[in-house]
Amino acid sequence: MPDLLTTEYHVSGMTCSHCENAVKQEVSALETVVDVQVDVPTGRVTVTSTTPLDDSRIREAIDEAGFELTGRV
Repeated sequence: MPDLLTTEYHVSGMTCSHCENAVKQEVSALETVVDVQVDVPTGRVTVTSTTPLDDSRIREAIDEAGFELTGRV
C-alpha cells in the first residue's frame, strides 16, 4: 500500500449533514482520493489521497457540491 497523504481544507457555507454528504460525494469521486472527512461546525474538510492533490480540482468538486473552498487549513 502506498503512503497516504492528508490535506486539510476550509470550506464555507456548510450547515448540516446534507452539506457534509454532498461534499463527501463530490470530493470522493476524484481520482486518488481514498477518504474524505467533513467537520461541518468548523468547515474543515480532510482529504486522504495516494498522490498530492491539485487544489483546483478540489475547488471544482467543492463548487459542484454548492460550497466555497476558502483555502487550505
